[in-house]
Amino acid sequence: MAEAHQAVAFQFTITPEGMDLQLSYQALNQICQSGLRSWKKRCSRMRNRVIKGVYPASPSSWLFVVIAILATMYMRSDPSMGLIEKIQQHLPLSLHATLSAQGQTMLSALLFSTILWLSLILTLRFCLKLLLSYHRWMFELHGRVSNTTKVWVTLLRLLSGRKPMLYSYQTSLPHLPVPAIKDTLTRYLESVRPLLTEPGYERMAALATQFEANLGNRLQRYLKLKALWATNYVSDWWEEYIYLRGRGPIMVNSNYYGMDFLYVTPTSIQAARAGNTITALLLYRRKVNREELKPSRVPGTVIPLCAAQCERMFNTTRTPGEETDVLQHWQDSEFVAVYHKGRFFRLWVYSAGRLLCPREIEYQIQRILDDPSPPQPGEEKLGALTAGERMPWSQTRKCYFNSGVNKRSLDLIERAAFFVTLDDEEQGMMGDDPAGNLDRYAKSLLHGRCYDRWFDKSFSIVIYKNGKNGLNAEHSWADAPTVAHLWEFTLATDAFQLGYTEDEHCKGDIDRSLPHPQRLAWDIPAEVQAQVASSLAVAQSLADDVDCHVFPFREFGKGRIKKLRISPDAFIQLSLQLAYYRDRGGFCLTYEASMTRLFREGRTETVRSCSNESCTFVKAVEAGEGAERCGQLFRQAAEKHQNLYRLAMTGDGIDRHLFCLYVVSKYLGVDSPFLKEVLSEPWRLSTSQTPVQQMELFDLKNHPEFISLGGGFGPVADDGYGVSYIIVGEDMINFHVSSKHSCTNTDSHRFGAQVSRALQDVLALLNSAPKTSSSSRGPGQSKKIL
Repeated sequence: MAEAHQAVAFQFTITPEGMDLQLSYQALNQICQSGLRSWKKRCSRMRNRVIKGVYPASPSSWLFVVIAILATMYMRSDPSMGLIEKIQQHLPLSLHATLSAQGQTMLSALLFSTILWLSLILTLRFCLKLLLSYHRWMFELHGRVSNTTKVWVTLLRLLSGRKPMLYSYQTSLPHLPVPAIKDTLTRYLESVRPLLTEPGYERMAALATQFEANLGNRLQRYLKLKALWATNYVSDWWEEYIYLRGRGPIMVNSNYYGMDFLYVTPTSIQAARAGNTITALLLYRRKVNREELKPSRVPGTVIPLCAAQCERMFNTTRTPGEETDVLQHWQDSEFVAVYHKGRFFRLWVYSAGRLLCPREIEYQIQRILDDPSPPQPGEEKLGALTAGERMPWSQTRKCYFNSGVNKRSLDLIERAAFFVTLDDEEQGMMGDDPAGNLDRYAKSLLHGRCYDRWFDKSFSIVIYKNGKNGLNAEHSWADAPTVAHLWEFTLATDAFQLGYTEDEHCKGDIDRSLPHPQRLAWDIPAEVQAQVASSLAVAQSLADDVDCHVFPFREFGKGRIKKLRISPDAFIQLSLQLAYYRDRGGFCLTYEASMTRLFREGRTETVRSCSNESCTFVKAVEAGEGAERCGQLFRQAAEKHQNLYRLAMTGDGIDRHLFCLYVVSKYLGVDSPFLKEVLSEPWRLSTSQTPVQQMELFDLKNHPEFISLGGGFGPVADDGYGVSYIIVGEDMINFHVSSKHSCTNTDSHRFGAQVSRALQDVLALLNSAPKTSSSSRGPGQSKKIL
């Protein structure tokens, strides 16, 4: 009966003597505790707003200013140069009547101190913003730091000395600048030069010249006007037009995945792994809500990165619309949505205002696993609506999920902190075919059965039958580094902080009076079931076409690369160029994702990794030129790549500027043959590095087996490759390669073999070439002075 009493706070009956009220004090206590938790969170948010609002000063500095002003006044000196007296003269008449002359003076001094304090805060914040706008440090040679940069570092450390909260730097971050249109066009023509024939290049150069002379400057003026008004001139249009306005399936085409440890599964009990994983995610959410996470920084430096993407990490859903989708975010949620064998559940993760311990969540998950009830008609494959085309999902949602039981159940999924799938498959590197199993593991996380994930949620967690886990993330609200930071914390907290008992269960005690997880109810008519089947057919065709290959490269890692004084990222990117040339017999437009989070609300920029220098190097290697010559060409190409990366990070990239110019042209109703052609060029090689941001959480020296596999994404072009890689420790690089079976010219396994061969060939070449000094370093890689 305990569950029944907790389901309602009170009940009543009518008797001849009057109304008989039967109160459930246990339920009322839970309501009270939950309300107290909400008010504590509100007070915490208010406190955080004050602390981050005055950063880089502190609230206590106000008292210091007041004491200093009063002390100087006590010494018969007027630090305000007459302003305190003027403030006193303009006090309301009521205060003149109620306060003594000394009281009026004290009040005026307090008001002056507060105004002075606020002015100092604004001045400090402006100075910090100016300092963070300086990016020349990134372009200086290693060991040759200018005096300007040394002074800049000193000042930045002084202003960043106080411990910041997660969002403390947000108002001090500079705005993304609009590059000069001439510079963007020059860099664009340089990037396509190795990909075009002579007549093709001359034609494109003529289009660019015509664009700059006529329409370009007009569009640029509108863009500069937007940059003055908006926080970031790119991000809102990028989110809307690249992600939310897409009408095709987001499964495979947009969503991406993250994997578990490669060699270790902390427990083989599915419910236990779910208990710790859910707990770790909720602990991370608590840190985000309380702003207890340290602001992300450029590795090895004190330079902060924008944290705006953390705001919509939890309690967020992408909802379909007719023309554009909408991201909906709720302030808080005390439950998660769970899917198991065709049934949807609501699982409360708080009880009486407290977070359930891992053992209690495991207990609740086991209840779901043991539940024998079958799916309701039409319930099992309902998630396929989120995997298919967006327009049918929007129309179905509007017609059949806008009221009644369907709306209530859909609201619970969309308002949940995140989505959890309890998968009845086993995944990971296991059995007689570990390499093949990794490929199946990747495909499972990327699309699953096309109906057992809720692809609209900000992220969905998948817990497999053998205890392996992973996630699938929706892309519009944030980029991979933000999700990777969350996933690193989750894996480390699960394995090293929460841990398991000797029998592989979660730690903690169980309150067995917890209410059962709530089955969600549905009323799915035949029309909806028909649309579910249609969406599933579209999604299944897309999923079947994806060719995934995941392989750990163990021959060497960044340790040996850095000994050659080469950036590991540049080394890998040039190796990918060599691999692609060997695989396809030519070069292609190559996309490498770079962040622009040095700026407020920054997201990504494109590094066009295929350059004149990289093509010259690849041709020299394939022509069999000497090691010395190839080594020189490699270092030139690596330095060129690093310079392109630095330009992208500091707001001087090519593609986001051209994209925004194209959007302005569409708003003005004018056509540009140049922009139309640029925006239609296919990225046949799309690459991304998954950064390792919290190495302090993993003790790879004592526990080298706790190596992350990273994550991956689907191919961007129908006839191209998607390549994601993560540099783990000093001796391993994990690769994720994707392509489409329908293209006869691509093969993920074949390309993976080419990548392995290219990496080894490039290292052998550099080892045999005469040693030369190099200043090449990784993108954002710090110098000792920073």
